[in-house]
Amino acid sequence: MPPIIKKVVYLQCEKFYIVYQLNFFIMNYLKRNIDNDLFEWKNSDVRKPLLLRGARQVGKSSAVREMGKKFEFFVEINFENKDHAAAKKIFEQHSDPKIITDELSVMFEKPIIAGQTLLFLDEIQSCTDAILALRYFYEEMPDLHVVAAGSLLEFALQKIPTFGVGRIRSMYMYPFSFEEFLQAIGREMLLEKLENASPQNPLSDVLHKQLKDVFLRFAVVGGMPEVVAKYVAGGSLLECQHILDELTETFFNDFAKYKQRVPSVRLEEVFATIVAQTGQKFTYSDVATSANQIQIKESIELLKMAGMVYSATHSSANGLPLGAETNPRYRKLIILDTGIYQRFLRLDLTNLLLDEKIEQINRGALAEMLVGTELVKAQNNRLPAELYYWQREKSGSSAEVDYVVQIGQNIVPVEVKAGTKGSMQSMFFFLQEKNSPYGIRCSMENFGEFDNIKIFPLYAAGKI
Repeated sequence: MPPIIKKVVYLQCEKFYIVYQLNFFIMNYLKRNIDNDLFEWKNSDVRKPLLLRGARQVGKSSAVREMGKKFEFFVEINFENKDHAAAKKIFEQHSDPKIITDELSVMFEKPIIAGQTLLFLDEIQSCTDAILALRYFYEEMPDLHVVAAGSLLEFALQKIPTFGVGRIRSMYMYPFSFEEFLQAIGREMLLEKLENASPQNPLSDVLHKQLKDVFLRFAVVGGMPEVVAKYVAGGSLLECQHILDELTETFFNDFAKYKQRVPSVRLEEVFATIVAQTGQKFTYSDVATSANQIQIKESIELLKMAGMVYSATHSSANGLPLGAETNPRYRKLIILDTGIYQRFLRLDLTNLLLDEKIEQINRGALAEMLVGTELVKAQNNRLPAELYYWQREKSGSSAEVDYVVQIGQNIVPVEVKAGTKGSMQSMFFFLQEKNSPYGIRCSMENFGEFDNIKIFPLYAAGKI
């Protein structure tokens, strides 16, 4: 075959391969709970530019692209992409959204029309002028659908804290919840049974066993979209572990972006300590570093802002809101994903996968982390997630409740048990002292209740 013909055939094959790969990923989008909120925003008569916030690699861009299929035209700008440098200059040179959209339309050869086009500004933290422009889109082009997203967005917003008060709507996104994981692996009927179950309406032993089995796999795989997608596509647990290694490395590489405030090595030391102290009150002195407490505290705040760490703060729990009586000196910290957690520690998962003994995995810390992350994912995505726990503040007392939550107008203590047994002295002490109507035990048991205790299986923590 002549060289020219070979080249043409090769290019055609390459084009087919690229189109095939693109279609594969589009067809295999894994549904997320936030999709419903995004479509509600799309169809709203009164709509503000949307800011999608969350850690890197939790699926923000994929969710927006999925929504983009509902529009006639879709324009995506990635401010970290060198090919889109010219688009960044447009925002730097203009503040008038009509001029901005006219020039973007020419650049991308797509019309930007209110009601027909979705304009997606990805990694917007890399272009402060684009963040500032959002308010002008709301004021001057309110009918145009504009979505912005960013992985390290909180750092940019610190510099312009009042940029969008009343003019921007935020949504927070997290890794897959267990319920989303069930849907992703095609267990919709099992998910429906879980949604209809309650302490008053337990599951059958067969369904309870099935949900436990899937949940333990979820604990290993975690909820990072790339890992879940690999698992759903038939990837082995070993392949999933390799992706988790790559994601962890990506997070550590991101640390270099924070060097202006805290050295990346310091952040890595603090991150490692948070992992090691999961399920315990964070102790500054355990950080393997010569840094002082102020530097460690700043490292924690940076990790929280990046969405990599969630904080459960001590609340006196004397009244609502729970955040009114907090003591930030006492807090427990957990990282965003159980898959990354177990991979970072290189845990031996044999007992978990073969014997269902989650209590043997790192002294049960994994169970408390699973409940904490599920509570975060179940919260209203329009507000930053908050977690609280309680411990008796009197000297000589060791009473502590893993989490306290607001259910209606009640303050409810939540105790996490990695197995099916365990003392609940702290729970009963809390119920008596705070005069709470009931408490919740989260364990490997089926739904149930006794006295003033409601039992939720670990896999149902998101239903609390």
